[in-house]
Amino acid sequence: MYLDNSATTAVSEEVLKEMEPYFRESYGNPSTLYSVGREAKKGLDKARQRVADAINADPKEIIFTSGGSESDNLAIKGIALKLRGKGNHIITSEIEHPAVKETLHFLETLDFKVTYLPVYENGIVKVEDVKDAITPETILITIMHGNNEIGTLQPIAEIGKLARERKILFHTDAVQTFGKVKVDVEELNVDLLSLSSHKVHGPKGVGALYIKKGVRITPLIHGGGQER
Repeated sequence: MYLDNSATTAVSEEVLKEMEPYFRESYGNPSTLYSVGREAKKGLDKARQRVADAINADPKEIIFTSGGSESDNLAIKGIALKLRGKGNHIITSEIEHPAVKETLHFLETLDFKVTYLPVYENGIVKVEDVKDAITPETILITIMHGNNEIGTLQPIAEIGKLARERKILFHTDAVQTFGKVKVDVEELNVDLLSLSSHKVHGPKGVGALYIKKGVRITPLIHGGGQER
């Protein structure tokens, strides 16, 4: 009996069947103009639309990554580096996943300042604490949607509303909640949201980052135009 689906899941038969043509037939480069590439592009567009539909986003707001860790890194480093001329302060919680916490520790070596908010007996961050932590230098708030160890759901919509009022970008790691509870980027008031495939019976090595239209980030990987 396997009881650790919060860590990772088996790939479902339905997913394997859906993926197989892209290993054997439509395996071309989706950036090319010939038929094998165009078929691959159709599959990529279909997948992007499905992810967008699942979180109430536009497909143009979905960036595919190698997993939740890359999505978190891309969101946090991407915003920090893009906005470092406007401020250097980031707000987070003490119970974030290492993909967030270690990213922030790295940014601290680049002279970014990070406030780590406590959680209380119920494992929840208080919106009032977030409000009190905001300074004129705050450029990003990153609070996970659901905790990977104790399962608590944070008041993301309320924090997002506060962030919008203060014109501060807001990221949430929804890797543990996607596919288990409703994840709607409009209702949550988020600007960036991280997802991972292997938590919901998809393949390992696949993730996504929602980036709200109009939000600009600095890329982690420089190269061709794929995923912008």
